[in-house]
Amino acid sequence: MQYTLSIDNTPESIPGGTGLLLLHPSIGETDRIDTQFLKTDTDHSLVISTRTTAREVEQKLEHYEVDEDSATILDTLSAERGYTRRQSDHVRYVSTPEDLNAVVEETREFLDTHDGKLRISLDSITEMIYYADEESAKEAVSQILDLLDEYDAVGLFHLARGVHDEQLRDEFREMFDGVIDLAEDGTVTATV
Repeated sequence: MQYTLSIDNTPESIPGGTGLLLLHPSIGETDRIDTQFLKTDTDHSLVISTRTTAREVEQKLEHYEVDEDSATILDTLSAERGYTRRQSDHVRYVSTPEDLNAVVEETREFLDTHDGKLRISLDSITEMIYYADEESAKEAVSQILDLLDEYDAVGLFHLARGVHDEQLRDEFREMFDGVIDLAEDGTVTATV
């Protein structure tokens, strides 16, 4: 299955099973790239948020006119912060952001229960490392990449460039089929 990409300076399409790494400045305009990825040629999407709450993700989707009915949000922060949370068809919760096994299982559950063209956005690997550790984050990302392949889905995974040393960035680069590089000035380059 082919998926259309409508992100500047990227290929027109990518095959199912593709995982893309979005390298971005620490304070970068990633919402534009993320929502372009999510709203094109998609039947269902899963937004895994380790950086913002479900409410903030909903606001982002609404602002960028992403079809909220086709999106499921996996919120890893609200439970730990003590916010009111109601599980629903479109919002799922993990008890703590360091519970990466639960993140992987929720991803598997989403892929298992939805049909058609499926996209996953994970924002962000940087926060996964912050809450858990580098090795746990790598393992979780590796498992999610395997799930993309198994279910013919595609994924976009955020990593803040300035926060991590070059060796770690390179280790993550090697895990992915392609890298989208968002510069400070908003320009995009991609190797896919």
